Amino acid sequence: MGHSAAVWDYKAATEITKDWNGIDKVVLRNPGGASARVSLHGGQVTSWRNEQGEELLFTSSKAIFKPPKAVRGGIPICFPQFGYCGSLEQHGFARNKIWTIDENPPPLSPSDSHGKSFIDLLLKPSEEDLKCWPHSEVRIEGLETLDYLDNICQKERFTEQGDAITFEAEVDRVYLSTPNVVAVLDHERKRTYVIRKEGLPDVVVWNPWEKKSKSLVDFGDDEYKQMLCVDGAAIEKPVTLKPGEEWTGRQELSVVPSTFCSEHLDLQSNGF
Repeated sequence: MGHSAAVWDYKAATEITKDWNGIDKVVLRNPGGASARVSLHGGQVTSWRNEQGEELLFTSSKAIFKPPKAVRGGIPICFPQFGYCGSLEQHGFARNKIWTIDENPPPLSPSDSHGKSFIDLLLKPSEEDLKCWPHSEVRIEGLETLDYLDNICQKERFTEQGDAITFEAEVDRVYLSTPNVVAVLDHERKRTYVIRKEGLPDVVVWNPWEKKSKSLVDFGDDEYKQMLCVDGAAIEKPVTLKPGEEWTGRQELSVVPSTFCSEHLDLQSNGF
């Protein structure tokens, strides 16, 4: 008669201690002796050692384990932006906040309960965080799935992933090979600006957001909340004319109730 394997108690292999500066950290271990350390400062993994005790992650010997300075090294959580591609501090605010341990985590699946250790952390944004990361009441439809050049990220080329474009940070983009009809939906005022264009294959989308607004001498600090630049353009392929050739660029703006727009406007239409 064989012996049944002992049930692995992952909670018993989870230890909560404090860093030298008094911030909680969680030490996770597995049956083989491998371990990981997760700091509640930023929810950041600061150490991962194999069964031989060798450190597998780099964390600087001069790392500052104290808010508001993020820990240099390990595995940081960059949210809601990476680098300076947004209006917030570098890599966003999540890596500089104190996270909490989820007292009621979702249940583990049976396949995950054998020889593994877990900790579930939560980040509860403060009211100040939410002010820095507001949700917009304006969205653009007609540019989904298209490629764009991001002027904030050295004109790097990306593909739009959203069902529509919304605004939660600085945006400075050139959308390429766009349809001739684009809509800007203003949910608060229940109206839609319809942009019909001809001879202008690209679309510029710009909003300076909070940080950039304050650096513009001819722009009010809070005016980013009241405006959005959406413009037909010819940027990727400049227009060149030989002697005698003509070029026509045309853009028409109209405003319709949002309910009418959603029911009757065909955004894929290429005509006027």
